[in-house]
Amino acid sequence: MLDVEAIDLYYGASQALKGVSLKAEPGRVTCVMGRNGVGKTSLMRAICGSQPVRSGTITWDGQDITAMPTHARASRGVAVVPQGREIFPLLTVEENLRTGFASVPRPLRHIQDEVFELFPVLRDMLRRRGGDLSGGQQQQLAIARALVTRPRLLILDEPTEGIQPSIIKDIETVIRILAGRGDMAIVLVEQYFEFARDLADTFMVMDRGEVVLEGPREEMVEDDVRRYLSV
Repeated sequence: MLDVEAIDLYYGASQALKGVSLKAEPGRVTCVMGRNGVGKTSLMRAICGSQPVRSGTITWDGQDITAMPTHARASRGVAVVPQGREIFPLLTVEENLRTGFASVPRPLRHIQDEVFELFPVLRDMLRRRGGDLSGGQQQQLAIARALVTRPRLLILDEPTEGIQPSIIKDIETVIRILAGRGDMAIVLVEQYFEFARDLADTFMVMDRGEVVLEGPREEMVEDDVRRYLSV
């Protein structure tokens, strides 16, 4: 289980997170929602270790990782699909996938067949440069690159942003399959309400660096959530 407990995060003198807590369990999707600029990505950066927290704790798989560097978290099964995809445009699809090998033991440094079963379009594009792919294909590549690391915690930061509807459905299917295996905890950051609602087992809504709504999907009140998503 991932257990984020009352973390505060600052950028200089500006406080981005105020006492934020979150839990994520294997086989379940925890969805974090909110407008732009409310602290969702800062929370993901705190979990993966790219931004230090001022106070609070982050525990993963029974171990306190609050002060652990990013690469050490990755080697313990934490993987992030960042907002904006951040693939390497001049590397081929295969080379992009192979960058995920850095955090896994040498005997496991191969691209699993499952990656191409989930994203068959990538098998036919292995020699194409990442920058030549469409936005939706790049998003699939970014998720596949994370899966190459064999994660047990997968963080997806707004995977539907700028993506065509057909590929959004494909990504939804992939998330369902991964959660259904029962061995991976998934944290999904999203503003697209219908996508989040349909996938979430539990949800939390953020506003101005704080959690303002949370609970199981069955207790989600659409109007209350949408109020914090509208501009």
